[in-house]
Amino acid sequence: MSDRQKKWFTFLSPALLVVVLDQWSKFVIRTTPELHRETLIEGWLSFTFTKNPGMAMGIDLLPTPVISVIAVLATIAITAYVWWYIDRSNLLYLTCMGLVVGGALGNILDRIFMGLIGGYGGIFDGHVVDFIHFTLEIADRPVFPYIFNVADIAISVSIILMLLFHKTILPDVNEGEGDGGPVNGSEGEGAPVNGSEGELVDGK
Repeated sequence: MSDRQKKWFTFLSPALLVVVLDQWSKFVIRTTPELHRETLIEGWLSFTFTKNPGMAMGIDLLPTPVISVIAVLATIAITAYVWWYIDRSNLLYLTCMGLVVGGALGNILDRIFMGLIGGYGGIFDGHVVDFIHFTLEIADRPVFPYIFNVADIAISVSIILMLLFHKTILPDVNEGEGDGGPVNGSEGEGAPVNGSEGELVDGK
C-alpha cells in the first residue's frame, strides 16, 4: 500500500465505521418502541427517541430541505479540502476528518430518506433521528439538555481533538511555498551591477 493509499484508507475507514454505527443504532431505536424512552443510568443517561427537523442542538432557522442541501454541499467541500491537502496531512488529522465526514453523512442519510421512510415528506425533507440523552441535573436544571446521536458524537470528538491539538494535527497548507522574498537582489539595496546606474567612472 502506497503512502497516499494509506492516507485515504485512514480517512475513509472511520467515516464508514461512523456511518454504519450511526445508521444501525438509529434503525434499532426506530424499530424498537420499548427503547423510545429507556433509562440506562438513573439520573444520568437515557434513550429518548426524537426527530430533529433543524440543525444541531435543535436550532430551527431554515426549512429542512435548505438545511439538507447546505449539509450536502458542506460535506462535499470538506472532502474536496481533504483531497487537495491529503499529501500534506498526517494520519491523526485524516482520522479526525473521517469522523467529521462520517458523522455528516450519517445525518445527511436521515435528511434524504427519513421523510420517505416515515411517510411525512420527500427527499431532503427527512428529520434527523436523535436518541442519546444526558439527564443529569444540577439545581433542577439539566446540565446538557440536548438529545443527540452517534454521528453527533463523532463530529464533536473530532472537533475537540483538533482544537486541543491543532498545532500537531492540522496540515501545513503553506508547505513547499517560498517566502516571497526578493531573488538575486532584484528588490534589494545592493550596488549597481556593471555601472548600470552611474556614469561616474574615473572621475568623469
